[in-house]
Amino acid sequence: MPSRTAETAAADAAHKPEIVNQAPLMPKLDRYLFREFTQSFLATLIILLMVSVGGVMADLLGDVADGKVPARLLLSQLGLQFINYMPYIIPLALMLGLLLAFSRLYRDSEMAVLTAAGIGPRRLLRPLMMLVVPVVIAVGLCSLWLGPWALRTAQTMLEHANRSLVVSGLDAGKFTVLSSGAVVYVSALSPDGTGLSKVFMHRANEGRIDVVTAKSGQMFFEGERNRYLRLDDGFRVEGPDGAGLDYRLIRYKSNEVALPDRADTLDKDDPELLTTPQLLADPRPDANAQLHARLTPPLLALAFALLTLPLSRSSPRQTRYGRVMLGFLAYLVGISLMFNGTQLLADGKLPGLAGLWWLTLPLLAAGLWFYLRDGQLSRPRRRA
Repeated sequence: MPSRTAETAAADAAHKPEIVNQAPLMPKLDRYLFREFTQSFLATLIILLMVSVGGVMADLLGDVADGKVPARLLLSQLGLQFINYMPYIIPLALMLGLLLAFSRLYRDSEMAVLTAAGIGPRRLLRPLMMLVVPVVIAVGLCSLWLGPWALRTAQTMLEHANRSLVVSGLDAGKFTVLSSGAVVYVSALSPDGTGLSKVFMHRANEGRIDVVTAKSGQMFFEGERNRYLRLDDGFRVEGPDGAGLDYRLIRYKSNEVALPDRADTLDKDDPELLTTPQLLADPRPDANAQLHARLTPPLLALAFALLTLPLSRSSPRQTRYGRVMLGFLAYLVGISLMFNGTQLLADGKLPGLAGLWWLTLPLLAAGLWFYLRDGQLSRPRRRA
């Protein structure tokens, strides 16, 4: 069918050179190329998300094991962190997907057929932009709005969890195993989750057991990260974990037990937690750096999308994965320059007006120039 492959669509266009007859065939070619680009982009995005979830999940599981992040917040923190990483994952998926799609067209000689039919890079710009423009808008939304909102929400949930024994894992009427190995039983908890009554705690360390009981308790903070549980009016029994009579019975008025350190959280005035309009009105250098760090990902996505067609040009028998690796390395260099430039802006080593425009504007100009120059023959040199 003429709408299934680029060869048939281009061949029909070649046999019907009149503009009136070519008009119905061009939308079919656009739909075919748009479908190829979209399928390749979505497949690459799914693979990158599956690879990324392993690294993010490993970091979160480490924090859960250390007691810094409550286990019940694992899935919510995972989803919020993924939203924050989307401005860096989606542009890479778009570039790799377009590279694979264009490389397949070159490998199957479909690009040669399109060129023979008079369809050049400028004609391919329309189906390409049908995918690139919505993706760039999505990257901009994630970078300017969704990402900061996800980070603020995650920080709020962690702050609430750090100050609540209920969110941290303790529950009234149940035995709870802390990350340190201690088993805690609480008869009742206060509504705010910081006070408890009728406490039983069992700990084992280096061949000795430690059993603590208390009538009441209270959680308090010392410093920014250290959390303690103060137990009042109780008994403590310490002895060997096995045979032996080396037991000690202590009655105490107050006993403090260290809880796992709280998770690292940002200050409320940190530029990463501010909204984009707030960054525009903030004169601090780190706020300006954060603003440019949010503006750069959508521009990089557009620049690398324009570079995919020149990078993917190859002969039918040439391997296509070398060009994909070249594009991946170029993306890594661009992202590294963005992070380094953001740090230099935050430290005041770069002028605020320069921002990251020295990176995005040359890349956009180079991408547009290489795209429009792709496939054009150089003029022969005149000899004297």
